[in-house]
Amino acid sequence: MLEHYMIQGSSYASHIDGLVWVVLLITTFWFLLAEGMFFYLLWRYREQPGKKALYINDDLEHAIKYKWVEIPHRLILICDVAVILGAVSVWSEVKLSMPVTDETVRITAQQWAWTFRHAGADGELDTADDIVTVDDLHVQLGKTYKFELAAKDVLHSFSVPVFRLKQDAIPGRVISGWFKPTQAGEFDVQCAEICGIGHGIMPARLYVETPEAHAEWIAHPTHYLAYKNK
Repeated sequence: MLEHYMIQGSSYASHIDGLVWVVLLITTFWFLLAEGMFFYLLWRYREQPGKKALYINDDLEHAIKYKWVEIPHRLILICDVAVILGAVSVWSEVKLSMPVTDETVRITAQQWAWTFRHAGADGELDTADDIVTVDDLHVQLGKTYKFELAAKDVLHSFSVPVFRLKQDAIPGRVISGWFKPTQAGEFDVQCAEICGIGHGIMPARLYVETPEAHAEWIAHPTHYLAYKNK
């Protein structure tokens, strides 16, 4: 199952992973540099026979302070700005933009199940051929979907690790977002918010299907343990 979480299954998953790697590399570099210098200085200025350990108080000479405090501080600030710019760019793409979408799926969270309302053959919601499933989300590979997320009772969180998507569901609100599947297969859907005693039994399955397989499911949803809304 671990390999499923390594798959970049949406159009923006690689951008999120890239940002995570940038943060990881920057923090790892500065951590190793700081700890390496720390242990070097402990060794270099340690107490030795006939020589006390070096002690420097707060009244550092300006040259020493500039070299060991101000220069690293400014370099770290530059790294911080780079991370912030990357984070704002990714956040804007995933959360603030709404591209032209091909279809809408309505998602309702409740203790302790997910209900998905899919458009039927006409591609529109709230018509006679809508398909409603519990704990099974069916989408087509390469389509851009808008989702409308709501909660019936308490806070939930719609999490699709393969998409790198996580969105809280708040009672009384309908929250919109989007995703574009780029990898066919069967994947996990989770609730990532502690929502009561049954939180641990609230998984669902995501089926990303080829156009042919998805058309077959639309035509015969009951064959896939789904049911048509009456």
